[in-house]
Amino acid sequence: MRRSMCAVLIIVGVSVAAPLYAHHLKPADTDLMPVTTSSAEARALYEKGMADYENLYLDRSNDDWRAAVKADPNLAVAWAWIAFNGSDPKEVSEAREKAKALATKLTPGEQLMIAWIAKVQEGDFIGGISAMNDLLEVYPKDKHLLYLAANWLMGEDGDEQAQRLLEKALALDKNFPAALNDLAYVDARDRQFHKAFAIMDRYVALLPKEPNPHDSYGELLRMAGNFEGSLKQYRAALKIDPGFITSQVGLGDTYALMGNQEQARIEYDKAIRYAQNEADRLTYSMQKAMTWVRDGKFDEADKLFREIAQSAQAKDQDLQEAQAYRHLAEYQADDKVALKYLGDAEESLGQRELISKGDKDEELSRILRNRTVRASRAGNRELADKSLKQLEAMVAGSHNHVIQSSYNGAAGTLLMDQKKFDEAISYLEGDQDNPFTMELLVQAYYQTNQPDKLAEAEAKLRGTNVATMEQALVVPAARLRRPEM
Repeated sequence: MRRSMCAVLIIVGVSVAAPLYAHHLKPADTDLMPVTTSSAEARALYEKGMADYENLYLDRSNDDWRAAVKADPNLAVAWAWIAFNGSDPKEVSEAREKAKALATKLTPGEQLMIAWIAKVQEGDFIGGISAMNDLLEVYPKDKHLLYLAANWLMGEDGDEQAQRLLEKALALDKNFPAALNDLAYVDARDRQFHKAFAIMDRYVALLPKEPNPHDSYGELLRMAGNFEGSLKQYRAALKIDPGFITSQVGLGDTYALMGNQEQARIEYDKAIRYAQNEADRLTYSMQKAMTWVRDGKFDEADKLFREIAQSAQAKDQDLQEAQAYRHLAEYQADDKVALKYLGDAEESLGQRELISKGDKDEELSRILRNRTVRASRAGNRELADKSLKQLEAMVAGSHNHVIQSSYNGAAGTLLMDQKKFDEAISYLEGDQDNPFTMELLVQAYYQTNQPDKLAEAEAKLRGTNVATMEQALVVPAARLRRPEM
């Protein structure tokens, strides 16, 4: 498992080789970024939180940082990391504000770290990336900062940039486990599975008593289509630590992709029962609801997604409420029903000022993407055009790739509906990780007589093994069809 700042994407026009704004900062006199605190206890707890974060004990990390700020309420970077890694929107917002308020009393490096986290969460993507790049320029030999930046970039689909940072970290310490873990994911995403598995073997050997190496190995094996091997690794992780819930979820995801939805639901129920926070509990419940979609039992899926949305609303989890309604819309056969649920999803985002602007904008872009496509197919061209224009305006003000992908997918789909295949390709190629888009690219390459690209897109589509709604709705059916020739 790996975790990034923005909550499941290439950063156009942004390079991590140099700061976005060329400040030409000089490297600091020390290799490691200092942490300002007068409390030895708080420092130790902060460092323990970082170690737990690198080993993917994510809830434990926040417990460490909460204890750190209890020992020293002025430990600003601990507040920043509570915001970075948190799941409770109220706590995230309050922690971010506390970090920002304390920032002026800190070293320049700490100020840059807080600016990176805060600006991205507040929707200032360019400012956040600039702060991150400046931080790396000041501390080019801090392997932990290199890893953290690379891990975040991977969450934004900046795999190429992330790879460079991970290689720098490993040049400083060839046996740095966290960097090895993420580098294996980079290779697996590039379908270089032989390289990924070789790195995973090193990762497991370095941390034989930790569950995450087996958890990650299980995920990468599943990506490669080795489901039995994936199950074996997840079970190995749970044998080491029965409370490592992501491996329990991994069992559910793997059984779902294998087609055994009944067993998947059993595994998800265990994860739901032992989830360590409300956001995760709702997310695992949505994974369970998707099994009913895979089974073709849409009434059951409807019922569970509605229950999840209502539970999220009652527990102030607005983002998860919006996601539940969006998922409800995605598999509806009736476009008008889908549009109604998309309206509910957008309304959920605006109920309270709890969700960070970054998360809110990303989810809104996904809603607008779906609305553009559904409105067009329902014959409501006015709504389709309005939704696409909203997406276009969001793209103009952000370098966030989730938003860019949503716009590219929506624009490309409308052009495909109009049989403008060459124009559609130019947009669809900017959203190649979405199975709906990959399916359209296969058609577009066929229509424009590009057999090599068609074969590549077809193979990528058929080989997609991620337990998402898009995969459930597109990939199994694509595998049953005769490939385009």
